[in-house]
Order: sequence, then C-alpha cells, then structure tokens
Amino acid sequence: MKEHYIEEYTVRESDIDELNHVSNIKYVEWIQEISKAHWYKITKGTGYDVKYFWVVSSHFIEYKASALLDQQITIETYVEKFEKAYSYRAVEVKDKETGKLLMKSLTKWCMMDMETKRITRVPTELFDLFSLETKI
Repeated sequence: MKEHYIEEYTVRESDIDELNHVSNIKYVEWIQEISKAHWYKITKGTGYDVKYFWVVSSHFIEYKASALLDQQITIETYVEKFEKAYSYRAVEVKDKETGKLLMKSLTKWCMMDMETKRITRVPTELFDLFSLETKI
C-alpha cells in the first residue's frame, strides 16, 4: 500500500478570495506544503532529505466543490509512482466531516541533486520508503 500522509486544517479568512471560497492560489500552496512535509517525514535522517530536492514540472488540478471559511478539511497526499527523474504525486482535499472531495491534483515533480542543481534519477531505495513497486 502506498505511503499516505494526511493533515487536518481549518480554513482561515486569509485563505478566502473575493468569491468567498478558498482561492486557487491557496490550493496550490497546500499542494506544495503537504508534498514537502510528506517528503521530509519519510526521508528524515536517511540523507535523501539533504541530498535531493524537488521542483514542479506540471500540475493538473480538478476543483470539485468550494471550501469555505471555518470549514474543517483534510489534505492527503501520496506518491502514485516514480519514473526516471520524476515523481507523480496525488493530493486530495476533502471535507473532514463528510469526506466530500473538494479538490484533487496530480503533480509531476522533478528530482534535483542539491549539490549540482541538476536533474537526477530517483534512487531505487526511495521506492521502499514510499511503499511503491520498483519500476523505472
């Protein structure tokens, strides 16, 4: 089973746009924040957390329903797969009480070497850390 990471959050006034729901920019911030948090949770102390970093190659986002002020939500992420120098990471935002899907995304992340700042292939050891089958 894929390694999932979940955080709970209460929508704040600073998350709301002029249409009185969570702004698109905030969703992108949540994608970035939870992705980083999951990466560091899994790789802390392994050396991977200081040897590599990720940059976004592309985002695909589907907005299903509005998140509103003071709404309790869950933000969940997991890596779908690794492929060469890439990670395909899903993020889902749901209403905490009902489980209703509010937003889902798939982001293609590119692995970079911290020292050289160049694209690098995903080490196969990361497959086990993220509970994925080894397929590169």
